[in-house]
Amino acid sequence: MRGLTLVIGASENPDRYSYKAINSLIENGFRVIALGLKAGYIGITEIISTKPLIYDVDTVSLYVGPKNQNEWMDYIINLKPKRIIFNPGTENPEFYKLANENKIEYIEACTLVMLSIGNY
Repeated sequence: MRGLTLVIGASENPDRYSYKAINSLIENGFRVIALGLKAGYIGITEIISTKPLIYDVDTVSLYVGPKNQNEWMDYIINLKPKRIIFNPGTENPEFYKLANENKIEYIEACTLVMLSIGNY
């Protein structure tokens, strides 16, 4: 099993990119924890609607737009992930600065594309 990815902005809607990313991560052997506004399931993966304390997070894959990120910033930084992927539409220079200050790598990229070309 590969490293742990925390997907923030998870949705039960199959048209959403977070939904597709969670399925693709699992298919590629990654452990996934899904966090979203509403509890639910994507297949057998539970969507958690709280902010649990999680250890050893390799990657946070972000699907929450900048205007809704403030409530997540401290939580994500305190998890001390190795990196944060800012998927299209989530770009946020203020958050980049915070990540930098906390020595967390960040990239503007698409989780689905990264998985499809093998550079996740």
